[in-house]
Amino acid sequence: MILSGLFTVGVAFFCLIIVLPAFILSFLGLQKPMSWVVYRVAQFWAHSIVAITGCTITVEGREHIPQKGGVCFVSNHGAIFDIVILLAHIGRPFGFIAKRELAFLPVFSAWIYILGGLFIDRNNLRRAMKTISRGSDRIKKGSAMLIFPEGSRSKGRGLLPFRPGSLRLATNALAPIVPVAISRSYDVFERDYRVHQIDLRVVFCPPIHTAQMSAEERKHNLPDMVRNAIDSGLDEWTRNPS
Repeated sequence: MILSGLFTVGVAFFCLIIVLPAFILSFLGLQKPMSWVVYRVAQFWAHSIVAITGCTITVEGREHIPQKGGVCFVSNHGAIFDIVILLAHIGRPFGFIAKRELAFLPVFSAWIYILGGLFIDRNNLRRAMKTISRGSDRIKKGSAMLIFPEGSRSKGRGLLPFRPGSLRLATNALAPIVPVAISRSYDVFERDYRVHQIDLRVVFCPPIHTAQMSAEERKHNLPDMVRNAIDSGLDEWTRNPS
């Protein structure tokens, strides 16, 4: 346990040394190359955290991950560990919509910014819509974004209903959606706040091409299509918790 803690601190310090200069350079017009640098550091950090926990991760559907061009990953959200899993295995820089409170966390907020993430104020509809619009613009320019349409962590309660308008980030950009199903992430730590070695699984489902759908289909059919795809990729334990 002590060695694991020392290793975690060492990795965090190493990442800090790289992230801070990258954060400064991104303000000097180098955000795109710096996003790759920070993503690779974040990917290394994520693999290190997985190694520390002793968890194994089975990844299915890697072939469904576009390596270039705008795309929106839409994932279930059982636990904070989901971010670790996705940083380790998506394989390209991606931003995500984070709650405004995370903007005040040192280092972590810099990672979110450089990777192309955005902070959303859920208590201010006008500001929230502007944030979604900025995210859609980034997808149109070829970036990848990630959203958790349940709106909050499910914490072992199965797949929760999607929030109304949660897919607008993708539909505004007419971007392909890659549904992502993550199984048993809640059991790693948050179930009883003790680290457990869990056999995890992440499934990248076939893309759903929103540009080929009518406005009516995007509004009424798309949420069920994405939710059903994610649900089909979950294991039985996650889908129907006891």
